[in-house]
Amino acid sequence: MKKTKKDVETKQSLSGQLSRRLFISKTALVAGAISIVPRHVLGRGFTAPSDRVNLGYIGLGKQSITLSNAFIANTDEAQIVAGSDVWTTKNEWFKAHVSKLYADKRKQQNYKGLTTTGNYLELFERDDIDAVVIATPDHWHAIQAIGAMESGKHVYCEKPMTLMVQEGIDVVKTVKKTGKVFQTGSMQRSWTSFQKATEMVRNGHLGDIKKVLVNVGDPAIPFNMVSEPVPSEVNWNQWCGPAPLLPYNERLSPSTSAAFFPDWRLFSETGGGILTDWGAHMFDIAQWGLGMDRTGPVKFIPPTDKKAVRGMQMFYENGVEMVHEDFGRGWGVRFMGSKGNLDISRSYLETDPPSILESQVTPEDDLKSRGNHYQNWIDAIKKDTSLIADVEIGHRSASVGNICNIAYQLGRTLEWNPEKEKFVGDSEANKMKSRKNRKH
Repeated sequence: MKKTKKDVETKQSLSGQLSRRLFISKTALVAGAISIVPRHVLGRGFTAPSDRVNLGYIGLGKQSITLSNAFIANTDEAQIVAGSDVWTTKNEWFKAHVSKLYADKRKQQNYKGLTTTGNYLELFERDDIDAVVIATPDHWHAIQAIGAMESGKHVYCEKPMTLMVQEGIDVVKTVKKTGKVFQTGSMQRSWTSFQKATEMVRNGHLGDIKKVLVNVGDPAIPFNMVSEPVPSEVNWNQWCGPAPLLPYNERLSPSTSAAFFPDWRLFSETGGGILTDWGAHMFDIAQWGLGMDRTGPVKFIPPTDKKAVRGMQMFYENGVEMVHEDFGRGWGVRFMGSKGNLDISRSYLETDPPSILESQVTPEDDLKSRGNHYQNWIDAIKKDTSLIADVEIGHRSASVGNICNIAYQLGRTLEWNPEKEKFVGDSEANKMKSRKNRKH
């Protein structure tokens, strides 16, 4: 007997959800063998050149609007056919917004519109959806990304890629197992200013890099907001999902009319603080410039003042130091070399001395422009081309922030083995790589 929507949404554990998704994936394969084979079953690179990649969006808050604008503006080879959110009002909001974008653009011939649902698992069951865009709070990323790939979908996942280190390890393993195309939403890598900065660092125009300063926000804190009545428009139990069942507060998950971005990112139950929220951008650029995309620091030294929210020192195996430090120019990165310094953010690219910026550089292969971030993912799905921010890049950049949170919390030096992805001689820290998810 077919399960009802209510049955699916209530009291599903993480293991139960993943088992169900595996069943869906295997069922699709069997069904395809005797009827029409869904495109996603045939794997990466199969989609015909004339075909559009059908997208389903999971999480329909403010970032979904930004991402729908981006995909519709930057590629004609994809179309949004579905969306899912636990807010009924956000489902309606997203549907109206996307429908208007397509009506204004008038480029999608034979576009049949989109449907929305309060249960994202329904997107995994649809053979007409090739890929999903995940823009939910951080505590949902790993569960939804793994489930999507196990069900045959490619994934574009907002940064930070995961909330916990072990989640990132598991997502990387799932990409390798399923062969699905996973792009991390670290779109700064597609901006010419960040590409230019990284080229200059890699080409030695700053000399030998000894130190990198990364200014982003504070580490995560435990949830501390007052309880407010839960709006009737939201399934709050499902919003919390694998996280603890928190009291509702508008700042945590605002309605569509709110002018502010939600504060779930501040709290350890649902996010990693602004340390990971912006760190997934700026630590990412530091890792890229240093050529450390597939590894990470080997030592994390927190400040002696356990109440401090800046001052984490990180050392790579080659001796280069990276520091979580406010150098007085907003969220950004400062590369410090033997020949000079380079500052890079979304609002500036400057060198000291200024003459360094005039240097001619030859991009390395991974620094050459591959177009906009969104078309790049679609190209990788359709043509098997390389990704700008693949799953390993997303995982390693997120891990820097996640490990910083652990070190700030414990208040002691941690040694990290990037190859084994374990803390050396610290069982307490290793336990903090993951957490037990709530049954909901």
